[in-house]
Amino acid sequence: MDYLSLIGRDEALFEIDLSSYNDELISLVSKSRFLVIGGAGSIGQAVVGEIFKRDPATLHVVDISENNMVELVRDLRSTIGYGSGDFKTFALDCESIEFEALLKNEGPYDYVFNLSALKHVRSEKDPYTLMRMIMVNVANTIKTLRATKAMGAKKYFCVSTDKAANPVSMMGASKRILEMFLMRESLTQEISMARFANVAFSDGSLLHGFNQRFTKKQPFSAPNDIRRYFVTPQESGELCLLSGLLGENRDIFFPKLSEKLHLITFSEIAARYLRQRGYEPYNCESEDEARGRAEELIADNQWPCYLFKSDTTGEKDFEEFFTENEDLDMVRFKSIGVIKNQPNFDESKLDVFMDGLETLRKKGTWTKDDIVKLYFGLLPEFAHKETGKYLDQRM
Repeated sequence: MDYLSLIGRDEALFEIDLSSYNDELISLVSKSRFLVIGGAGSIGQAVVGEIFKRDPATLHVVDISENNMVELVRDLRSTIGYGSGDFKTFALDCESIEFEALLKNEGPYDYVFNLSALKHVRSEKDPYTLMRMIMVNVANTIKTLRATKAMGAKKYFCVSTDKAANPVSMMGASKRILEMFLMRESLTQEISMARFANVAFSDGSLLHGFNQRFTKKQPFSAPNDIRRYFVTPQESGELCLLSGLLGENRDIFFPKLSEKLHLITFSEIAARYLRQRGYEPYNCESEDEARGRAEELIADNQWPCYLFKSDTTGEKDFEEFFTENEDLDMVRFKSIGVIKNQPNFDESKLDVFMDGLETLRKKGTWTKDDIVKLYFGLLPEFAHKETGKYLDQRM
């Protein structure tokens, strides 16, 4: 699949920076021990591939999905082949006793990459999934950081998101809160992060949904008013690798993207996707029309599409990677900007937030409003965009 043409670009983002630092990257990877948590997801697989092709001394991959792990190994063997180092995969939950045993018996690791997350804005549709999202994105990240630090890790990397800059969704805010917790952890453990755009065709994304709908001969459905930045899966892995290995303590890497060149709507991508496959998009007036006419239109080399104005909770009107209050280094890299953070945090507020979560969990009942109130304790300017409508109510 030609990802670049679909997302409106004709060249990859990070080739110059990768070339400039190639020798340093190879040297660091070849002599280091790596642990990748969440390594079988879309971004995780990309990160594992970037490390694996540079022949690491040790690369251990942990992911809760046994099936995705099988595909990860098959993909590596079918493309790169084999390396000279110790490569192993473990189908484990990083919250488990088995994961703790892995660290004790297989560690220590020089670099820990944590790519596990609940990444979808739709996760705030109910209070239970929302709580799990916070536990995975914040609490479990801190837990794994402390566990690997205790075993002697040199560096800990994890993914944030562009949606953490002036967040309007609970997911974006959870990542901003994670960044705040990591500032505290950075006093005793070197950390770095990356904020990046939508990863084109990552699992569960709208573009990944296009693949599924096309295979199943089902209508496409997409907002026609939301413009987003996209990176390819490979670029997501490259950005993580560069931040994890070359980032200084508390750095957050982000791609330098031009609004003129790289912003694109989901509906534009849908049209390009279909035309690459020999179909002309046909705009339907409703979901019912799109479903009802699918067989007829597809037989005539047209594809039913329902395009709509976005009105769901947590959707940001524009994309940004940093705020006006953050200090930037726009010189070191050609295609990457770096947010330079100081260890600024309010320890008492961090503790109140985590204690509040534990109180709700022990009580065994909570509402979305209960969690929103905890968010405001850390993010008083949180501009939560609540419409009462969620993506699960869309086709």
